[in-house]
Amino acid sequence: MRLDLITIIVDDYDQAIEFFTAALGFDLVEDSPSLTNDGRPKRWVVVRPPGAETGILLARADGERQTGAVGNQVAGRVGFFLRVDDFDAAHERMMAAGVNFVTLPRTETYGRVAVFLDIAGNRWDLLGSP
Repeated sequence: MRLDLITIIVDDYDQAIEFFTAALGFDLVEDSPSLTNDGRPKRWVVVRPPGAETGILLARADGERQTGAVGNQVAGRVGFFLRVDDFDAAHERMMAAGVNFVTLPRTETYGRVAVFLDIAGNRWDLLGSP
């Protein structure tokens, strides 16, 4: 058993793909036409950190309820955690790519951490070794 995908609701597929691939360095694993449960066109878009098994399904918001969840999927908490081998290099690269960090890097018992926002406004921890 393994966790295959999680979903992040976004406003726009292409902007989200650009953010996750260019700013975060993820791989675009799949971008295929698909249909909603009621037959309307959508895309099946999956990104994943290089070498990772679990991916992120980027789902364009469909309707008021989903639009309201964009950027607030975990009620304002940090809900996503990106662990990197070289914290300082990743932080510097992401800053140069325009990623919005909402905290300065700090050291906690579990490692180096800084909070950033994804393209939708969800809060993530960038994590590295202490």
